[in-house]
Amino acid sequence: MNYESITTDTRLGEFCKEFAACPWIALDTEFVSESTYRPELCLIQVSTPRGLAMIDVMVVPDVRPFWQAVVDGTHETIVHAGRGEMEFCLQAVDRLPKNLFDVQLAAGLAGIEYPAGYGTLVAKLLGESSPKHETRTDWRKRPLSKRQLDYAVLDVYYLGLIRDRLYALLQELGRLAWLEEETAAWCDELCRATSSERWRRVSGNSGLDQRSLAIVHELWKWREGEAQHRDQPPRRVLRDDLIIELAKRQTADVKRIRAVRGLERGDLLRKINDIAACIQRALALPAEQCPPRAPRESTPQLSVLGQFLFSALGSVCRQAHLAPNLVGGPNDIRDWIGWRLAAPASGHPAVGRPDPARRLPKLASGWRAEFVGRLFDDLLSGKTAVRIGDPASESPLILEG
Repeated sequence: MNYESITTDTRLGEFCKEFAACPWIALDTEFVSESTYRPELCLIQVSTPRGLAMIDVMVVPDVRPFWQAVVDGTHETIVHAGRGEMEFCLQAVDRLPKNLFDVQLAAGLAGIEYPAGYGTLVAKLLGESSPKHETRTDWRKRPLSKRQLDYAVLDVYYLGLIRDRLYALLQELGRLAWLEEETAAWCDELCRATSSERWRRVSGNSGLDQRSLAIVHELWKWREGEAQHRDQPPRRVLRDDLIIELAKRQTADVKRIRAVRGLERGDLLRKINDIAACIQRALALPAEQCPPRAPRESTPQLSVLGQFLFSALGSVCRQAHLAPNLVGGPNDIRDWIGWRLAAPASGHPAVGRPDPARRLPKLASGWRAEFVGRLFDDLLSGKTAVRIGDPASESPLILEG
């Protein structure tokens, strides 16, 4: 296949003007994230109705004009699992494209699979095969071989065709509005994730009390600043499990901190006083200012009802050509049940009286509420029952009401 290699600022500017007039642009990136604070962008692959191009970011380091052209205009921007690409876009110009079409989201709404890999979509929608070599390429090294470039450009070669097939499927299913809603929610979540503190993602914090959570928060902030200063991945500075262990111990005593296995590294020992200071700040924080614990419902009935509704959801999704994983998982279902059930004095659950004090769960808003809200209500109230039909069928459960 033919593609252009863009290696100068001048040609990049010309290219941006050219694709500004196109109805759509498909893009993908190659980057390396193992050794730096932020992923290091190395290559941008682009497909438009005019042809294919590759922007060598190692040669043309200022690609902000490209991202500016992507967010400007009325063209549609096509990506596959485009979180990484959109994070680069936000970092460059602090905006996202107006008309975004993520084929992975669309495939889930069309019932193909979620999350579906690019090769899976190429095979299922186009009957083609996509090579899997070069997945461990160090894209920072130059020169890139023809084999590497051919592999990279394939990631956008089929995107336009995949988009058209999925658009037609969603139009037939009446779910284009669902895709628009899901894309908007996805973009909102991405903007929040990149602009707000993400300390609750430290793995292992779910069972901690509020004081320990305050310590996690302080250590996370210190780790982020240190990682950015060193230009290293945050977890290379201080592992999550060490943050959790320090939070559990709730001590700012340097000797006790040194005794934690894993903190004997030289760079951490040199920062031991900084770590102790973070913990001391958290210990001195007034109780009312400590982070609240995330609500976790683990009653036996929630577990049983969650498993029951999750099985019903999977069956209904397969019949409706919708990927269950995109609709929601077990935690989303338990969240919905906790919101939906109110417990009056008699102790019996009152279905149909959602608690207004709780936040609206994922399954109770937008197209998900339209798809599963009434079904779940009917199942909880007994208006609809589930039985086994053909055990050998792909959808063995039958819902009757």
